[in-house]
Amino acid sequence: MLSFSIAVFLLIITPGPGVLSTAGVGAAFGKRAGFQYVTGLFVGNNLVALAVVSGLAAIIFSVPAVRNVMLVLSIIYLCYLAFRIASAGAKIAIIEAEKQPGFLSGLALQAINPKAYAVNTTFFTGFAFAGDALLEETIIKFITLNAIWVPVHLLWLYAGIKVKEMELAPAIQFRVNMLMATAMLVVVGLALYNLL
Repeated sequence: MLSFSIAVFLLIITPGPGVLSTAGVGAAFGKRAGFQYVTGLFVGNNLVALAVVSGLAAIIFSVPAVRNVMLVLSIIYLCYLAFRIASAGAKIAIIEAEKQPGFLSGLALQAINPKAYAVNTTFFTGFAFAGDALLEETIIKFITLNAIWVPVHLLWLYAGIKVKEMELAPAIQFRVNMLMATAMLVVVGLALYNLL
């Protein structure tokens, strides 16, 4: 159980589309829009987890055309986000948007977020700790996952709100952007590795 909790924390806190876009919404639009967006991400993540647990995700991804379309959409979107971050130059651009994202934007992102599928598959197919009590283990995993997921995303939202208020030197902002863009590309690579 402890190893499961540590894995949840480490896999969720690492930069991916959900946490980076959460910070970006916080930086660009503030707390209220950020909460709406995080709520959409939360519902979307739980729907992805249910799809993984029920086997629906495996069935959907067993159809090569659907799997390939989802993979291509995810990769295009993640590369686009990495490009937006990297091309911001010396201005922190965690991920800014012209239109305020809300609940549906968060929900939609999770539907095509390869990290969400890969991470939830890892959580629910690995880390067995309850023997033959699969239902009990699954319920405990859902509770643990959400107990860690919510504060981590709220922390990223807070970081986005605060980083916008900071007056960082242009060179530091550039390095932060490059680090975040690289992290997004690593997520793309890991998603390709797990889905192919």
